[in-house]
Amino acid sequence: MGLADDAIWKLVSANMNQPSPHTSGESPASKETGQVPLTRQAIIPDAWRIARYRKCPEYGPKLLFFSGGSALAQLSRHLIDYTHNSIHLVTPFDSGGSSATFREAFDMPAVGDLRNRLMALADHTVSGHPDVYQLFATRLPRDADDQQLRRRLKDMVAGEDPLITNVVDPMRKLIRNHLRYFHDNMPADFDLRGASIGNMILVGGYLNNERHLDPVAFLFSKLVEVRGIVRTILGDSYQLAAELSDGRQVTGQHQLTGKEVSPLPAAIQRIWLVNNLEQARPVQVEIREKIKTYIAEAELICYPMGSFFTSIIANLLPNGVGQSIAGNGVPKIYIPNTGHDPEELGHTVADRIQLILAQLRCDGMPECSADKLLNYVLVDSQQVHYAHGLDLESIRRQGVTVIDQPLITPQSQPYLDPDRLIAVLLSLV
Repeated sequence: MGLADDAIWKLVSANMNQPSPHTSGESPASKETGQVPLTRQAIIPDAWRIARYRKCPEYGPKLLFFSGGSALAQLSRHLIDYTHNSIHLVTPFDSGGSSATFREAFDMPAVGDLRNRLMALADHTVSGHPDVYQLFATRLPRDADDQQLRRRLKDMVAGEDPLITNVVDPMRKLIRNHLRYFHDNMPADFDLRGASIGNMILVGGYLNNERHLDPVAFLFSKLVEVRGIVRTILGDSYQLAAELSDGRQVTGQHQLTGKEVSPLPAAIQRIWLVNNLEQARPVQVEIREKIKTYIAEAELICYPMGSFFTSIIANLLPNGVGQSIAGNGVPKIYIPNTGHDPEELGHTVADRIQLILAQLRCDGMPECSADKLLNYVLVDSQQVHYAHGLDLESIRRQGVTVIDQPLITPQSQPYLDPDRLIAVLLSLV
């Protein structure tokens, strides 16, 4: 990977999967019981560990990511070279673009981020069924008329479209069946322009499985040989709402990101879940037992780069997330954005860490110590200008250890190099 030539080698304390992780010193539990918490000194990057995982990725560690959107797509495509066991909990709250069309038509959670992450983790080799991959990655033309698009969808359902005929049975029959469910339940005025075929298959599978996403996500994973697990944090249809620093309230994920509408003029102070865009009634929702199990089984938990509020914090909103994270004594690490994120207006990296901790503590743990929720923040203080400031001392005062590493290469600039990020994560496991 070329890491040994120019990477800064550091030692940081990493826990050994004990019930209560501690980065250094004596834990509260050890003061009461007299037991000394087990830790190890982690070499970052740990060339031996990295080489071992790269040699046998099918036995790689269960790295868990709370994320959404496309920010983790490149890292995910590299990650499958090191582990086939990563876990990705993504947001189903997108309310803009083509996702809005599907959500309005079927009153369902957004599936765009689910599809994107499944595709990023898919096996792109011949053994990974490239014909299925191409089908799922294709969008219908935006400039075709409605009749043409509906005719093409009918051809796909009938198995007569080239994208479908190239897929071998029994996968072709499964895909056609899901597309048929989508076609038969599609509103008469549904706009097919630019619609993702992969999203249509997911929606059809959702309807075919009594409005459950997990079964179709599992099937999708098998069809394109996904090297990991991808699930939505919630399986039902909810929306996001936010309070701004000027007192205003905004509803809808698409209103917060600064991508489809103008960026917000005031900082986001907090976000919460609501039942829908029209009534916007706050709701309290518990994560499924399966999601709790995924968090409990993780060997490292990562709050990665991405839209800070609508991808990272949004995943931490449901009840049970904070408790599950606190109950797993593995390393937990935050990777701040290096680019411009309109959602971060007015918030330093230290502020964002405080917001992550505060949201997790909202899950019935107001006094929970930081070391159970977030141990490390990964930064490159020499090459990256962090929006609104880094403030390392403020980070450390919150009980979070700073891992400062060179994360940008000539090939990756101005973005973080995915292999260098992965090297740090694997070194902590």
